[in-house]
Amino acid sequence: MKNVSPIDSAWMRRAVELAARGIGSTHPNPVVGCVITNRDGHPVGEGFHAYPGGPHAEVVALQMAGSQAHGGTAYVTLEPCNHTGRTGPCADALIEAGVSRVVYAVPDPNKQAAGGAEKLRSKNIVVEEGVLRDEAEAVNHVWLHSVRTGRPFVTWKFATTLDGRSAAPDRSSKWITGPLARADVHRKRAECDAIAVGTQTVLDDDPELTVRDEHDVPAVRQPLRVVVGDRPIPPTARVRNDRAETLLLPTHDPAEVLRQLDDHQIRHLWLEGGPTLAAAFLRAGLVDQIVAYVAPALLGSGFSAIGDLGAESIDQLRRFNLADVTRLGDDVRLTLTPLGGN
Repeated sequence: MKNVSPIDSAWMRRAVELAARGIGSTHPNPVVGCVITNRDGHPVGEGFHAYPGGPHAEVVALQMAGSQAHGGTAYVTLEPCNHTGRTGPCADALIEAGVSRVVYAVPDPNKQAAGGAEKLRSKNIVVEEGVLRDEAEAVNHVWLHSVRTGRPFVTWKFATTLDGRSAAPDRSSKWITGPLARADVHRKRAECDAIAVGTQTVLDDDPELTVRDEHDVPAVRQPLRVVVGDRPIPPTARVRNDRAETLLLPTHDPAEVLRQLDDHQIRHLWLEGGPTLAAAFLRAGLVDQIVAYVAPALLGSGFSAIGDLGAESIDQLRRFNLADVTRLGDDVRLTLTPLGGN
């Protein structure tokens, strides 16, 4: 969008900040933020979408603004919806409130909910699109990716020594990284909709695959646990306990895994292991982000963090964009994205 005013940028930036508060709690809905200013340009309401079935960001902001929204402007990170689900259309709420202008950042790619901008214009409301679109895309990238591609956004997470080992020769792997890195894993798990491992990881490590805080207290909302592969899982395995739901997928095809998870409205898959499962997703081009926790330690033997990727010479090296480096105690978290996307 051309010639964006500093005022529009400022209020949309606030809306993006508000949207981020919903990360990890809105599944399967998007994260959305909204700011309402009155006819004099002063902020009178703000809100964000906090949980599925709850009021959308525009409704929360309008409730705060009350009658002061009349003749004012609504700044929204995503095009106001034109769909009746568990809540009514946000476009209708804005029309009823009497706003004179709506500024939104990203068009809604969901065909069921799109059309809000057109409805607003039909009521002689000024509508402007694209303000801080990149920022609004970034905060909502998981949901946008899922809706646009028809499959979950996939993050592969692993912990490794400096020499790329994820487990010792006896298959022991606790603990490669320190407590700060492990706590960070749980925080990031909490932002996902599902956690996937292969059957070998379940048989070797017996993980529970749940989210816990620093006091080992389970989170209120647990991601779906997904076990990929056709090997039998013992009834005593911890992934079968009642701490979270578990889905067994007897397949080795990454695309089929994602197809079935999309049927379950999974937007963000957290891929944890093991090396064979991770390699299968990488070879299929179905990893959208890598989160690697690297410890300042060496093993010199044991199991690699990744299986065979089919490379036979150095020119087949797979390189990634380094998006972020964060120190967590003595460990380092690297966040990477594919070169050129998938």
